[in-house]
Amino acid sequence: MATALKSKSKRKSFQRNLLLSLGGVFLLFAICFSVYQYQREKEYKIDILHSRLQMYNYEMAQTLGEDSLTSSKMFHDYVARHQMEGLRVSVIDLKGRVILDSYDTNIDSLGNHLQRTEIQQALHGGNGYDIKRMSQSTHETYFYSATRFGDVIVRAAVPYSTELTRSLQADNTYIYFAGVLTLLLGIVLYYITHRISRHIGYLREFAMKAEKGEELDHELERRLPDDELGDISHTIIMLYWKLRHSEEDKVRIKRQLTQNAAHELKTPAASIHGYLESILDNPDMPEDKKKHFLERCYAQSERMSKLLLDMSALTKLDDMDDNRSQARQEYRPVDVLQVIKSVLDDTNLQLQEKGLMPSLQVPPHIEVLGDASLIYSIFRNLIDNVIAYANGASHLGIVCQEKETEGRHYYEFQVSDNGPGVEPQHLEHLFERFYRVDKGRSRKLGGTGLGLAIVKNAVAAHGGQTTAYSSPGGGLTISFTLARF
Repeated sequence: MATALKSKSKRKSFQRNLLLSLGGVFLLFAICFSVYQYQREKEYKIDILHSRLQMYNYEMAQTLGEDSLTSSKMFHDYVARHQMEGLRVSVIDLKGRVILDSYDTNIDSLGNHLQRTEIQQALHGGNGYDIKRMSQSTHETYFYSATRFGDVIVRAAVPYSTELTRSLQADNTYIYFAGVLTLLLGIVLYYITHRISRHIGYLREFAMKAEKGEELDHELERRLPDDELGDISHTIIMLYWKLRHSEEDKVRIKRQLTQNAAHELKTPAASIHGYLESILDNPDMPEDKKKHFLERCYAQSERMSKLLLDMSALTKLDDMDDNRSQARQEYRPVDVLQVIKSVLDDTNLQLQEKGLMPSLQVPPHIEVLGDASLIYSIFRNLIDNVIAYANGASHLGIVCQEKETEGRHYYEFQVSDNGPGVEPQHLEHLFERFYRVDKGRSRKLGGTGLGLAIVKNAVAAHGGQTTAYSSPGGGLTISFTLARF
């Protein structure tokens, strides 16, 4: 119960942290965007008002002419004809002195305007404005817009009233829209983070159960979402089950190997014990019978020795499989044709006794990167298998073809005979350790049941594959591949 609560607390903590981090980034972006948009819209409205007053200044200058802007009569007549509510117009020279003013005729009392913001901007840039500055003569707050025409500056001003303030304020509708959008995105973000957190919590729970060795059969039945998260969860679970089953298979195979080895060793050991016991219990045994018993003891000891050697070879191959990358670093180029000829020379006497005629269809130059002793054991065990079990066969064929599949170059070898062959139901089991098609007959022939298992593992150690199938004209064919050097 405490573990479940702790797991739930950590899952919620992960979700909260993820939600706060993503939500914080988005909220910061929304605030920055809102402030930027507010200032941008405010500046846009100020530019509109400034443009309208600039338009008034330009129309006055165009109508009166730049030379008549200083004419008091023409100036006041124009302002009277084009009067706007609260509009105040002034004409100022380049030294900042007011020449004409539509509001105050006592221009001497207006003071110098050279340092006013809008005047400085007009002097340097042709036009300028100032926002919300109080007039010293009227004591009202105005929005000023000044334009330079030659040697004079025309300045128009409107009172900064409540209505003007409202018109210059940015529209807050987009702020409400942004708030609603933020809320909706927050809900979606919460759903997404909750979903991610739930699956992470599920995988964490699965990992904890797997570490404790608890039953996990129901985990495969749990419904997973049909998306990337579901695919990842499903892949992790399947990988776990494959690894677990692989480990279980290894344990089962090792246990089975131990049991089979004990069983196989027990038979020759019991025979040797029986023969020697008979000799010791019968000191007056005839010499020819004693010699026969000793020969049987020797034959059983040879069989035991071969079994131990084969088991040692399989152990070596298992170790190579566990450290395959390191083992392959020790591989060297091997001339396969010379290996085949060496095996045929070593088995020549047995082949002649069985009446087997070897036939080679192998290219003259075949080199593979591998272990020479293992490649020797591949061909030796295959030829020994033909000698031992292909009763009545007269032909032993060894064929090699160079092939290419998806840019991968390799050699395909086929070792075949024209003997009685193997029934189809046994073909897929031939490479299993201690598997026998005919258990009684196989033992009488001296086989250990490990020869083809050694072949398969030795080929796999070189990155190849092994298959068995019935030859078209009768008999058995073992096919395997070796990568080209």
